[in-house]
Amino acid sequence: MNINIEELRALAALLNEQDLSALELTEGDSRIRLERACAAAPAPAPSPAPMPEPAPQAEPVPAPAPEPMQGGVDFNRLTEVKSPMVGVFYAAKDENSRPFVSVGDYVKKGDTLCILEAMKLMNEIQAEQDGEIVDICAQNGELVEYGQTLFKIY
Repeated sequence: MNINIEELRALAALLNEQDLSALELTEGDSRIRLERACAAAPAPAPSPAPMPEPAPQAEPVPAPAPEPMQGGVDFNRLTEVKSPMVGVFYAAKDENSRPFVSVGDYVKKGDTLCILEAMKLMNEIQAEQDGEIVDICAQNGELVEYGQTLFKIY
């Protein structure tokens, strides 16, 4: 695939105009991918090689169940649950249901934390350790990016 700088600029403009987080073109064995970190700061980055599948996020070995929070959070023991994909964040199964988790809830490994919709597929995001939800970092119906922090567990 031969692409000149003007075509690249046009693709970057399309990315911004349509408020897209990523744009990918494939022709034969060639591939170009433009991404921007967030809507406020566009940063197109062409990538001629295919992106590998994201490796599962390595989580620290869970410590014994922590004492209920009294006097604050030990940030050294805080675990962030990050989005494994770009998608729409849903806090509940549907709009009439209770959220899967709320701040202050204690979750066990395998409990569903949220649903991420990507390409019309609903993906349940599960807790990888036991702990207390101390922060929910995404809003229901919000588009989240790959690697964005969704929850903080203590």
